[in-house]
This record gives sequence, C-alpha cells and structure tokens, in this order.
Amino acid sequence: MTRHAGGTLAPPTRFQVPPRIIGSNRAAAVWQSARIVEIRRETPRASTFRFAVPGWAGHLPGQHLMLRLTAADGYTAQRHYSIASPPDDSGHIELTLDHVEGGEVSGWFHRVARPGDSVEVRGPLSGFFAWPGDRPALLLGAGSGVVPLMSMVRSHRLRRPAVPVRLLVSARTPRDLIYANEYGDETTLVFTRAAPPGTRPGRLSAAHLDPWLAQPPDGGWEAYVCGSNSFAEHASRLLTELGQPVDRIRVERFG
Repeated sequence: MTRHAGGTLAPPTRFQVPPRIIGSNRAAAVWQSARIVEIRRETPRASTFRFAVPGWAGHLPGQHLMLRLTAADGYTAQRHYSIASPPDDSGHIELTLDHVEGGEVSGWFHRVARPGDSVEVRGPLSGFFAWPGDRPALLLGAGSGVVPLMSMVRSHRLRRPAVPVRLLVSARTPRDLIYANEYGDETTLVFTRAAPPGTRPGRLSAAHLDPWLAQPPDGGWEAYVCGSNSFAEHASRLLTELGQPVDRIRVERFG
C-alpha cells in the first residue's frame, strides 16, 4: 500500500540502484539495497513484491518504509509503502502495490520490474500504527488498506499469542480482494458492489462490528483502521458509536 499515489510524470523507465557503501549498522535512516526475488499477482490491479534485504533490522506489524527508485540519469522517485510481511520473515520483506493510474513508481513495478531487479529501501518507519502483539486487536481495512493489517494477522498466526485478533476486510468485489486465499476464522469479508452467491453486497455496518464490540475481550480492543479517507471516517464513526474509546482507534489513510 502506498500513502501517496504516484504522479503523472514520464513513462516508467528502467531504474537502477546507484553504487554506494552501506555500513554494517543499518539503522532506519540508512538506504539499503532490496532485490526483487518474487512477484505474485493478487488482483487484476495489485501484486505482491518480495524483496531480499539481508541487512533488514526487522519491523513491527503495521510499520512502513520509504522506497526509492533511481534512474540512469540520476533522477529519483520516493514513496512510502506499508510492509505486508510479518517481522519473523528474516532477511526478506514484502510490499503489495496497487497499480495507480498514471503512477510513476507503481507503473514501474507493474510494467517493468522483474525478479532480480533492485531498488532502495529505508526503514522501518513510524510506530503509531504498529501493533506490538501484546493486546487484542480489531482490524478494519478496505482495498489495499488491508496490507499493514495482514502483517499483523500473519504475525499473530506465527507467534500465536493469547490475545485475540479480528479482521474485517471491505472490497468492491471478490475479484478485488487482496490476499483472497489467506483469510481464516478471524476474518469477516464485506463486499460493497458484488458479493459471492448467497450473500448480498453492502457497506461495512454496525451489524458487522457489534459481535466484537458488544463483548470486548479483557482489556478491550485496540482498533486499527486503514483505507481511503471515506472508509476511515465511516469505520471510525461506527466504532465510536458502538462504544470503542476514541483514544484506542488508530487510523491510517492512503491515497
């Protein structure tokens, strides 16, 4: 997921990582080379890119990074992307990118990038939206807003902490559902435009949230909301109306 959509600049070109010396102490402020090792198609407009980053220091679920492309003429483009992989994936990170219409960076990834290509990354960044793994988490995401939330779900499955995690995902249609094959019992799916046979499409509603908020776990939920401005405002309003404390709602918007 990107927090800043790409602009309508020049057509995508082949980017290269410029030569540089990176020390052994790779803090979040240092640019590191990240080599694409796998590309997986998620939806017609979204793909997951897996990178080998040997010096990656680790991250918390929900954090993001800065990615930089550098052209042969020295021109650079930078974007923020949420990390989709769990912290336990040592030496590797995954990003799931929408193909933004006219997007300079997303266009390069979807039209040009191949396994073996390299970019630069810096991070992890921001702790506000990070889930430390020691508190119940109620996760609400729409579209590519599910990306940082999936990092939390994957981490929860790997570490199996005693605290519960619940995920509610909103997508336009089943065809637009990112990570369609990964959802389990902790997940509720909501389709807004076209739904699978036997179900009706509709917007995320209080009926979807009430089963979890009517009887919260010990200590209550820490709510994480990620999606477009309209989804973030709608989901946050539903949470507060159902009694979720405002100071326990963390919101990340993209677009």
